[in-house]
Amino acid sequence: MHMSAKEWEQRLELLRLRAEGLLMNYTMCHPRTIRRSGVSNEGVYVHNVTMLSSVLSLVVLLSATGAAAVERVEHDYYKYHPMPEITDWMAQVAKDHPDVVTVVEYGQTYEKRTISLLKIGLNTGEEKKAIWMDCGIHAREWIAPAFCQYFVRQILQAHKTDPKMQEMLKNMDFYVTPVLNMDGYIHTWKDNTTRLWRKNRSPGPSGCNCTGVDLNRNFNANWGTIGVSFDCCSNIYCGSQATSEPEAQAVTYFVGSRKEDFLCFLTIHSYGQLLLVPYGHPNFTASNYNELMEVGLGAADAIRRVHGMNYTVGTSPAVLYPNSGSSRDWARMLGIPFSYTFELRDKGTFGFELPEDQIQPACEEAYSGALHIITYAHDKTFSGAVATAAATLWTMLLAVGVTGNTLM
Repeated sequence: MHMSAKEWEQRLELLRLRAEGLLMNYTMCHPRTIRRSGVSNEGVYVHNVTMLSSVLSLVVLLSATGAAAVERVEHDYYKYHPMPEITDWMAQVAKDHPDVVTVVEYGQTYEKRTISLLKIGLNTGEEKKAIWMDCGIHAREWIAPAFCQYFVRQILQAHKTDPKMQEMLKNMDFYVTPVLNMDGYIHTWKDNTTRLWRKNRSPGPSGCNCTGVDLNRNFNANWGTIGVSFDCCSNIYCGSQATSEPEAQAVTYFVGSRKEDFLCFLTIHSYGQLLLVPYGHPNFTASNYNELMEVGLGAADAIRRVHGMNYTVGTSPAVLYPNSGSSRDWARMLGIPFSYTFELRDKGTFGFELPEDQIQPACEEAYSGALHIITYAHDKTFSGAVATAAATLWTMLLAVGVTGNTLM
């Protein structure tokens, strides 16, 4: 039976009180006290000393094993977590890995919650390239934050033993936002009636009784031109103007002020099993479209090798629907060369309510796909040549061993 940290503390406190009681008896029954009182009670003394030793040993043992047990069960990567647990997890990861992880605050939500990310990388004292990943821009897509947590765990594990990951963390910093739309995500945990909430929680314009803006229609990328609604009650309401929402503003400022550093911009969604490349508007084509498709197809192959799942690669108009104002398109227009939207499992059987027993396989396969893209971008930048073969080989090896990893 697992006990929480609080339960362990309560159990240990009872044992400490028991030990203190025995210590008092020990003092009362010590031979010197016995001789002064003239009462022969040496048997009680011996008994209490024995009991005291036993209880103190048990306290020490439970302190050690209890702490270990709490550490093992404090974060389950294969279940969905409410926002406070994710926030606590972020702090714990930074505490456990102070040499490579820091928590960075970079904005506020409409409801004044602090938006934070995990910066992961080795401090070389030099300017570094960077990888961006955000999850949970749409509140109801719970598998996305679960993936961001899994992704962080995996790269920190790989960093311990894998020379390639060590090289990448030396050359690049990973900026991972587990939940961008915190207000909306918290709202989905309220009850069953709010579980499928998509937007943020900002109020509608004057005269509108509805709440929320679709943050992935609010970025300054062909904003408001296609695949959006100006009806404030719509799930794809794009807001009153481009970048009107504080969550979109936070990403725009943080990434935009470092745009020369970023090689990849990965935004994680569900569902559909898709890898979407820019652009969402059918009249625009990315200048490196062919390369984006080639790398995306390689990522889909890496995904398929893990659990046999097929991901479709293409622009949103080609494989899903046209849209504008997405963060993916904004990042590519900003000049970040490799910008992708991941639409994780499934294809509609469970939709946004993917069962927890699918978290592990969904994350394992998506990790291989994301790592293929990241490795390609890294090797192209730091080797001076396209390294598709090396990236493919590494992700194949990763796919073979990914399911054998243990929890941090």
